Amino acid sequence: MKLLTAFLLACTTLASAEQVGPWNLDEIKKAPAMKWVNQSAPVHSLLYTGEPFLNNPTEVFAFYASPITLGEAKPGTKFPGVVLIHGGGGTAFAEWAYLWAKRGYAAIAMDLAGSRPPDPVYDPKTGVPKGHQSEAKERKRLSNGGPHHGAGEKFDSIGGVTSDDWPFHAAASVIRAHSLLRSFPEVQAENTAVTGISWGGYTTCLVASLDDRFKAAVPVYGCGFLHEGESVQKASIDQLGDRRADWVREYDPSSLLPRCRVPILFVNGTNDIHYPLDSYMKSFNVVPGEKQMRIQVNMAHGHPPGWAPQEIGLFIDSKCRAGQPLPVPGVPVVEGDKVTLSYTGGAALKEAKLHYTTDMGVRAKRTWKSVDATISAGTVTAPKPPAEANTWFITLTDERGAMVSTTVQFQP
Repeated sequence: MKLLTAFLLACTTLASAEQVGPWNLDEIKKAPAMKWVNQSAPVHSLLYTGEPFLNNPTEVFAFYASPITLGEAKPGTKFPGVVLIHGGGGTAFAEWAYLWAKRGYAAIAMDLAGSRPPDPVYDPKTGVPKGHQSEAKERKRLSNGGPHHGAGEKFDSIGGVTSDDWPFHAAASVIRAHSLLRSFPEVQAENTAVTGISWGGYTTCLVASLDDRFKAAVPVYGCGFLHEGESVQKASIDQLGDRRADWVREYDPSSLLPRCRVPILFVNGTNDIHYPLDSYMKSFNVVPGEKQMRIQVNMAHGHPPGWAPQEIGLFIDSKCRAGQPLPVPGVPVVEGDKVTLSYTGGAALKEAKLHYTTDMGVRAKRTWKSVDATISAGTVTAPKPPAEANTWFITLTDERGAMVSTTVQFQP
């Protein structure tokens, strides 16, 4: 009888384990072991346990900052938290964590390439970390770091064991960082968000689909459907041959975003060569939960441009601190020679514009035109795009200067 009870208990435990693809969510949602590296500066540094890499234990380096570490709040005060995910060529950025701590958040920014960046240098007058500390040559490889984030680790490692796959490690390391952040006594564990840039945006799509503890997610540039259209990653995925479908199933966000229930704000530019608008809209469309979009004409691609838009903070504030939400545009309706659009929420609007392109060819090289729209009694009215326009959308800007956009409209 005891053996039967033990067997049934084991079966129940196995059945209740949450496994999605290669990720054991039950395990990576536990706070990992960690140790402080430096707590003497405004932005602290630490190491925490990552996933095994080729059967060897790993550690992940991270920067951490909060209003307490900056000396702007007393111990015992609690703050919402945010997880910050760098992109390709990036690392843990001390200045990024500092910016969010100044906003009133506890922020953690980890390195996802098995490395450690140099200690931040602070401006002696302002106390702000100086410069964009991203020089790869100054980083040091951790003796027990995880995989690099090159094309081989991102794509060609698919097949066999998963412990050498960078996407597996990246998402797991982020969720572990989230679990660690939630364990800190100064963090409001139920008010946390995640945002990432480029490959960090890609990873944000993964973790927002895997970790439902987040209250908000903001992928900047990154999206799914990297195996289609004009994505610069398509060639690397196509070269996988028989393993192509495995990579798409396991690691392309298009396979996971249908799980996403975390409120999400997609941020991108019209001409991004890494994450083209076609793929972006497909990614947006498969998300079943709450979602918004901010498309900017000719938005630059990079880390500082990716963390600069104020809408990222405002969106996260609205979910984690009961801040005023962004405006929510409805669906554009074409009637005669006009396009009308309703909207709800947010601050009062001060500007609306129609943006369109008539160019053909590679999307990253198309020229866009912008036309003013009118705002009256809760309705936006814009001229109908010209017949030769193949792609268009409308942006709304409120009195805070915060901009959102409608979904992107594609002509057949």
